[in-house]
Amino acid sequence: MLHQIKTAAARSQETLLADALGAAALVILLMGCLYMPGLLQGF
Repeated sequence: MLHQIKTAAARSQETLLADALGAAALVILLMGCLYMPGLLQGF
């Protein structure tokens, strides 16, 4: 089973990077949306 996980990770190396970047972008967008009401409240 460990061998299967290693082979799957080796074959999908390119998509893992793209998925990690996409997840990071979603987290940044979510955090920005959560902070926006506090930033706009001061105006």
